[in-house]
Amino acid sequence: MTTTLDDPAQAATRAARIGGAEEVLTDADVTTFIRDQLDAHDLDGKSVYIVLPDGTRSCPLPLLLRAVHGALHGRASRMTALIALGTHAEMREQALARHLGYTTGELEATYPGLTVRNHEWSKPSTFADLGTIPASRVEELSDRRLSVEVPVFLNKAVVEHDVALVVGPVLPHEVVGISGGNKYFFPGVAGQEIIDISHWLGALITSAEIIGTTKVTPVRALIDEGASLIPAEKLAFCVVGEAGSLALHSISFGNTIASWASAAEVCAATHVTYLDAPVRRVLSIVPSMYEDIWTGAKGFYKLEPVVADGGEVILYAPHITEISLMHPEIAEIGYHCRDYFVKQWDRFKNLHWGVLTHSTHLRGAGTYDAGTGVEKLRVQVTLATGIPQEVCRAANLGYLDPDSVDIHSLAADPETLVVPRAGEVLFRLRPHNLQDTPERQHRPNEDLSKAFLIPPRSTARSKPTFCRTFPIAFANNFATNRPMSRISRNATSLGTNSTIDVTAFLRPSCMGFPFRVAPLRTSGVDGGSGQGA
Repeated sequence: MTTTLDDPAQAATRAARIGGAEEVLTDADVTTFIRDQLDAHDLDGKSVYIVLPDGTRSCPLPLLLRAVHGALHGRASRMTALIALGTHAEMREQALARHLGYTTGELEATYPGLTVRNHEWSKPSTFADLGTIPASRVEELSDRRLSVEVPVFLNKAVVEHDVALVVGPVLPHEVVGISGGNKYFFPGVAGQEIIDISHWLGALITSAEIIGTTKVTPVRALIDEGASLIPAEKLAFCVVGEAGSLALHSISFGNTIASWASAAEVCAATHVTYLDAPVRRVLSIVPSMYEDIWTGAKGFYKLEPVVADGGEVILYAPHITEISLMHPEIAEIGYHCRDYFVKQWDRFKNLHWGVLTHSTHLRGAGTYDAGTGVEKLRVQVTLATGIPQEVCRAANLGYLDPDSVDIHSLAADPETLVVPRAGEVLFRLRPHNLQDTPERQHRPNEDLSKAFLIPPRSTARSKPTFCRTFPIAFANNFATNRPMSRISRNATSLGTNSTIDVTAFLRPSCMGFPFRVAPLRTSGVDGGSGQGA
């Protein structure tokens, strides 16, 4: 596979880094490192755009931003901070103040000269058109999974500054493998088209197979291709936090590719917990930083790989009362496996592909028979939240009264894994437990010679397309093989004439991949239930 990113191990050598998987940095360590790196960089008189995570990512952001601001104030001609929302809800003043570490209404007192903005992803006027990634290049980067041109729109303020500086954590991620680096641009401050296409590419590969890999996934290759069109110099402080706290294991600095690769090495050792055997049930305790299921679904993504066929993941989040604050159409589409959409493409092709992606990621592996209309799912997903039972079931999810959940009893159950503060640490089975036996291989069920055309999508070059509420036209490498440290802390027990090779969606994902991935386990789906009961 040809990509815009060279071997991550080689790229990592070009970044500066302090700390490591077995270390915990002091505040002084972090502040000194940031100042030293920025002092050594030619930033005098330049405008700097600081791209920051939103509240769904945990890290000591006030510490990091104070250090960056302190090193740039008086040197940079101007500083602007942009919250990389993707398509998440905006952060209001009180939330921003908590997030960035200043008193509400007194940003200037803490960060003089700094302007802070939310990424306004629903406003076309806020975007710059950087060009187009041709369909032929997308086909190459995606290993023939997609052949569709990608319009590249980015928050125009980024390209209006001399330097774009990313500051934020690196974590296992369901779409790209390991988050961070150029992902803060795409989807962080990007337009809808590249968000939809990159996310759908991840859905075709499936979350369970891509999550946690430090190699260059097709999604990361596409993101890096888009980032290559950004005219500003791209730098990053990529941090790896200690799971369950705001302490840092490491911080890396360099361009957005090198610093990401360096941090991803640490993340693979600190944020992947290996289990010796699958579990029948997971109680995933979703923290309050996730305000809806759209974001809180990370409590499923990170646990799906260790759940036994026919098992269950319970998302325990009494504080969550909405499936999605910004994408209500997901409640009408419901949650389904990937093949449910692939085999009914004419029905779903005009919806935002990012919404379809979220649906498949939360429902996990499964099969769909287009002839009978029967969907069979590998595991059960149950919500123990403030969302009403009828809403859960209508969305093809199970329901459990959160008041009935006895965490201590479940923790004592040998068949249940209780995971506090779920959503950032990935759980995997140890490699020796994943044999390439027939029942654990992803079995293609289509003729590989077939392909089909996708009718033209609305991808006009004049402006990006946006839709806060999309109309619904129908009813209802393992990251590494290295052991995880501190295991006990984390576990209680498209374009015109675009083509898609549909059979590439269904083939074994190891075909065409330059890195090892966990086989998509489908052995239990034939006896599973298609209902979210």
